[in-house]
Amino acid sequence: MSLRVLLADDEHLIRGALAALLALEDDLVVVAEAATGPEALAMALAHRPDVAVLDLQMPGADGVSVATSLRDELPGCRVMIVTSHGRPGHLKRALAMGVRAFVPKTVSAQRLAELIRSVHAGNRYVDPELAADAISAGDSPLTEREAEVLELAADGAPVAEIAERASLSQGTVRNYLSSAAIKIGAENRHAAVRLARERGWV
Repeated sequence: MSLRVLLADDEHLIRGALAALLALEDDLVVVAEAATGPEALAMALAHRPDVAVLDLQMPGADGVSVATSLRDELPGCRVMIVTSHGRPGHLKRALAMGVRAFVPKTVSAQRLAELIRSVHAGNRYVDPELAADAISAGDSPLTEREAEVLELAADGAPVAEIAERASLSQGTVRNYLSSAAIKIGAENRHAAVRLARERGWV
């Protein structure tokens, strides 16, 4: 009985190479591929894979968001996250959402195949280096609202635009941005966004 696998990664070369390498395994079948978060969810619902291997960062929705949707809509599908960014906040959020494995993109195809089988069997796996980073980074000091406003500021939007998008006054937005920067230890909101992203807090 073959294990049905969904591969989702917006980098076509990586996704294609992985699909080709996994196809060499007798017991694994790549039933669908996707390049964006929404496409990954649609493909999963259409093809009902046993294991979904999702890139952490994809256009439209990240891997953790897709995993959250799959937990509700396709509970029999085990989810693995692969990433080139070991961001601790994302690891914690992924595990809280039922993701079974969190692995770096540097993993070999053979090892990935082993992990797909292991995850399907009900096991968990977290790369030791990613786990160590998550422990050392600690929990986010930001409130949910501070994180939301900081994320809206990530593309350099002016305060007035952020206020409109968040349905807040400009003064409240400034307060949230200032508070977030102080908690993170950043000199301004741009540095706060960068540091918060590095730690996986936004």
